[in-house]
Amino acid sequence: MVKTAEGVIRYHERTKHRPGRYAKSPGFLDWENQPQPFRCFKGSPAIKLPFLKKDPAGDFSSLFSRKGCQTRPFNLENIGAFLELSLGLSAWKSYMGESWPLRMNPSSGNLHAEECYLALPPLTDDGSMGGIFHYNPFYHHLEKRAESGEDLWDEIKKTLGTNGFLAGLASVFWREEWKYGERAFRYSNLDLGHGAACMSFSAALLGWKLTSLSALSDDGFEKIFGFDRTRWVEGERDFPGPLFLVHPKEKKPESKILSADIIERFKEITFTGEPEPLSKDHVDWPAVKEVSMLTAKPSTQPLPCPRPCEDAQNIKEETDASGAEIIRRRRSGQAYDGATSVPKEDLFAILDGTLPRSGFAPFDMCLGETAVHLVIFVHRVAGLKPGLYILVRDNKGIERLKQDLHGDFLWSGAGEKKIPLYLLKDGLFAGEARFICCNQDIAGDGAVCLAMIARFREVIEKAPWLYRHLHWEAGVTGQALYLGAEARGLRATGIGCFHDDIFHEFVGLNKNTFQSLYHFTIGTPVEDRRITTLAAYHHLKESGLTR
Repeated sequence: MVKTAEGVIRYHERTKHRPGRYAKSPGFLDWENQPQPFRCFKGSPAIKLPFLKKDPAGDFSSLFSRKGCQTRPFNLENIGAFLELSLGLSAWKSYMGESWPLRMNPSSGNLHAEECYLALPPLTDDGSMGGIFHYNPFYHHLEKRAESGEDLWDEIKKTLGTNGFLAGLASVFWREEWKYGERAFRYSNLDLGHGAACMSFSAALLGWKLTSLSALSDDGFEKIFGFDRTRWVEGERDFPGPLFLVHPKEKKPESKILSADIIERFKEITFTGEPEPLSKDHVDWPAVKEVSMLTAKPSTQPLPCPRPCEDAQNIKEETDASGAEIIRRRRSGQAYDGATSVPKEDLFAILDGTLPRSGFAPFDMCLGETAVHLVIFVHRVAGLKPGLYILVRDNKGIERLKQDLHGDFLWSGAGEKKIPLYLLKDGLFAGEARFICCNQDIAGDGAVCLAMIARFREVIEKAPWLYRHLHWEAGVTGQALYLGAEARGLRATGIGCFHDDIFHEFVGLNKNTFQSLYHFTIGTPVEDRRITTLAAYHHLKESGLTR
């Protein structure tokens, strides 16, 4: 275990960006071999999913609390709604003859390493048997890879104590490797966190809830979704991520463990269809392959839910837009005006949405204990002095943070008893934020810039596979920031490029007890009016595509 943990830590160290020496990557964009962003399984029957005719009821606060969201039945129409509002397309952008799709879930470089698989019971509305499906967001189709009988689902329901279906996320590392090289593993797992949060918020509007089946091994995941019986193209295979039970919000699972007998039942299923190639050629990145092996998950006991933050408030409706509208209009800001201030009440509300609370999405998926805290560069917030702040997302983590961060930090309460926010140091640090974030203007031009620091060495030494979970937690937290900003007329951007140790030195982290995993900026965006926005699925209507 120690040897494996040290291998994971070495990977993390070698993939840090430093001024003048960035993590190893191709250094150019090989457009001829750019991976296809949508996976298709040739030979797998396609099932067209209906699009929402009317968005489900529920305001912004309903995305978190599920309050007022009627529990819908598990049928093809509602499963289509669940996928449309979580992993479907949100728009197309067009500029000078080139066009590209955007999705509900964000991704590093819009490359989308993630893939979604469902294990569904028999559905009454289409009369088919249950089975294993792959979701293709380009067509809004399910590709049926296998059939499963009703007796299997009776056994699953009896074991878990509730009805529902299984939803798993996986990563195609090659999509991120193509551009980012060795750092791709980190970005791919951040994307999985974003995707999981998107599914949690979408489920909330349907009166459903996600619960992580975190006891499952990667081997078990591959058996359920047939990865072990799939003829993957060399260098393009899917790697297991989190698996969730999607169930009615009122019915808590009695167990979070799928028995070995049930997993073996999935292994007996015959799969059809082969993945179509994503690229003509590939570049091998051994560091990514090695860390994926080092972080392979064995069977374990289920992970605990995050401890509710004692200072979390009740998330309130702050906009006339519905929850679904906020999901649909989320975008990553490309530029910020560098001038407009954000009211502190808006910042407090956005940050409050990142705090774990019992029975609230997305953190009640139970992906593990809270490990991530937010260090915040406040540039322009009305009613809050410029400076360096920290949001402590786990009340019991504050003493450890005080020990590891600079000893002369103030730790002055700044949240006015609304959130656990503390002022560490007075001053305007927009230039430092910009330099830390690989000299990107967005880090200094937003109203705030955030860095997510996570408990690191002790977590990795406890279980090396939790390295992935740290990134998932950061991605989930980032999605809460995205939607919170969007609800208040602002925009956010996830920042994966940052000088890791320059930031660590700035805040006093000279050991790897904590490490920065993800940066973010929030502010007033500057829109590029040269870019045209097109409807999410205009390509299906205009070309008559049906797959």
